[in-house]
Amino acid sequence: MTKLKQRLLAVAAAVALVFGVGTAIAHHASAATVTATGAITGYQGLCLDDRSASTADANPIQVYTCNGTTAQTWNVESDNSLQVFGKCLDVSGAGTANGTLVQLYTCNGTGAQQWVHQSNGELVNSNSGKCLDDSGYGGSGTQVQIWACADSSNQQWTLPSGSSTGGGTTPNFGSNVYVFNTSMSTSTIQSDINNVWNQQQSNDMGTQRYEFMFEPGTYNVSVPVGFYTEVVGLGQNPSQTVITGGGIYTNAAWNNGNATENFWRDVENITSSPSSGSTEWAVSQADPMRRVQINGNMVLDDNSSGNTTSNWSSGGFIGDSIVTGQVNSGTQQQYIFRNDQFGSFTGSNWNLVFVGSTGVPGTSFPSYTNVGSTPTVDEKPYLYIDSSGNWNVFVPSTRTSSSGVSWANGNTPGTSLPISDFYLATPSDTAATINSALSSGKDLLFTPGVYQINGTINVNNPDTVVLGLGLATLVSNGGNTILSTADVNGIRIGGLIFDAGTTNSSTLVQIGPSGSSASHSSDPTVLSDVFARIGGATVGKATQTLVVNSANVIGDDLWLWRADHGNSGTVGWSTNTAANGLIVNGANVTMYGLAVEHYQAVQVQWNGQGGADYFYQSEMPYDVPNQSSWMNGSTNGYPSINVASSVTSFKGYGLGVYCYFSTNSGVQSANAITAPNLSGVQFNDMVTVSLGGVGTINHIINGVGGTANSSSTVQDLKSYN
Repeated sequence: MTKLKQRLLAVAAAVALVFGVGTAIAHHASAATVTATGAITGYQGLCLDDRSASTADANPIQVYTCNGTTAQTWNVESDNSLQVFGKCLDVSGAGTANGTLVQLYTCNGTGAQQWVHQSNGELVNSNSGKCLDDSGYGGSGTQVQIWACADSSNQQWTLPSGSSTGGGTTPNFGSNVYVFNTSMSTSTIQSDINNVWNQQQSNDMGTQRYEFMFEPGTYNVSVPVGFYTEVVGLGQNPSQTVITGGGIYTNAAWNNGNATENFWRDVENITSSPSSGSTEWAVSQADPMRRVQINGNMVLDDNSSGNTTSNWSSGGFIGDSIVTGQVNSGTQQQYIFRNDQFGSFTGSNWNLVFVGSTGVPGTSFPSYTNVGSTPTVDEKPYLYIDSSGNWNVFVPSTRTSSSGVSWANGNTPGTSLPISDFYLATPSDTAATINSALSSGKDLLFTPGVYQINGTINVNNPDTVVLGLGLATLVSNGGNTILSTADVNGIRIGGLIFDAGTTNSSTLVQIGPSGSSASHSSDPTVLSDVFARIGGATVGKATQTLVVNSANVIGDDLWLWRADHGNSGTVGWSTNTAANGLIVNGANVTMYGLAVEHYQAVQVQWNGQGGADYFYQSEMPYDVPNQSSWMNGSTNGYPSINVASSVTSFKGYGLGVYCYFSTNSGVQSANAITAPNLSGVQFNDMVTVSLGGVGTINHIINGVGGTANSSSTVQDLKSYN
């Protein structure tokens, strides 16, 4: 982005008098008042704790597992002191050296007991100018100290809600956004969560959309995540908002443990620390987990509904996240993990892909594909509340050759945009209203709901952010392209579902006009968690779903789906018609986590030079009535991916193509992939599967690779060129 992040260092230049240990004059600030009361949380969601609940002077202050006791209940005072049991958080001996320990001491009003909370979460001691520091990222029971401020995660602290020095007001996101804070009763929060879950647990094609926002702090609740529900923390970093209790999870109990239809939900920018030590995340496509820390183990299939024979799961995306324990892939058929950090990993199946991740298996194909670093990516923008109570959207910077999470050593680099920069759209808005806001220079935030778009939303300004809350869904109302961009730098689009309408759209979403040629390598357009649907909810029709004409576009978790099931009358070979899912014309386009399914011709047509795809998952259309209805000239069926004959450079890693020709099991596809046979066009780790042996894929690529059919359902190929 072109705007520079401004780091506000409000350390007390105004505190001109610094008291030395031998000459300090004890005094008490007059008229200090309590501005907030509650837990102070830091790295890994641990609480600032008065060790053993002692009130003795010089008692150590430590970080400790949050337990809700009075030893962790701090008063934030207007004089910048932090008090527990009527005594103050104090730097021992008013020291200023790195490593000076922090203790409990009788309040005396000196600078050694004054702490200024920064916009990046740091607590800066007024006397020393140094930060409250979780010593060496030491874990529960570690006494805290002061250390030179480094903008690192072990120096970031979340104060109790209400302690902001500013007067930020919660924006009007509408009635389907729940904003929780620690001053609310746990029972009220849990009741709201349960009411939404009870409605959304099985509401796969419904029109309701919800968002749970948790202000920084610790919450002892259970957060099951249903369809069209997004759960986010509102801290600058995930460690500032912690869910204990039952943690954040989803299962497939509504579908007898079968998670292959658990779609459209999202968790971001939050820590889940369940008391059980294990998190269940049983999902398939369009269920991203981003900027999340899971404390303990994690399992990626349904292990709680009692079904152990058909508790399948099929696809997912975890990015920029930490799991402190072991990740178990369970029955997952395919998955992508990008820029993650795991304690360990177990489980395997057809196509598990790791890019820029640590604590994961090396390449061992079939089963595992490991790309050591992520070539280039921009993390998804996210909402947060700063220490002054102001609402912002943070836009991360481009990362190159990266490994691990963007927030490992402090705040993610990037730009903060005030919420006032955004037009908050509602489902009653027209395309004209939205375009007027965009033309005036506004960024765009879609509040939860289903939008009937009666024109084309034109995103023409560079560095525009277009963000959806609660899986906001935009429906083409009249055969229009729903959203189109100019060929400009740095557009960010994320968190949206694009639905085809009953009138055919020639193109549903277009990135850059036809013939775009400008380079955007220094400031790319990024599509994060962008999902499209043809049929299922409504009778949808679109010839081409997503056309990428601009160069250097990054796709990060895309699912383009011609529905194979849904509401009555919305699915059928001649009902929800759609030829192509993705057309790439731009040069140097990169995709991470690309899933394109059930389209009726070539599902991905790649025409641009220098392209790359990391993870691909595709099912051929289930409902082909007969072979003659599905011919590519004189060739049986269509490839899922076709790289144009003019392309001389392309790279693909971890690609899985599956068939399940349930309407007519005699249908065949000659190849899963077709591409030029050139040294610059390279494919690595490919697999084809005839699901249940229903239908045939004759070859993997260009006549190479075995036949997947009822006799041999799985075929793989390590490399091509």
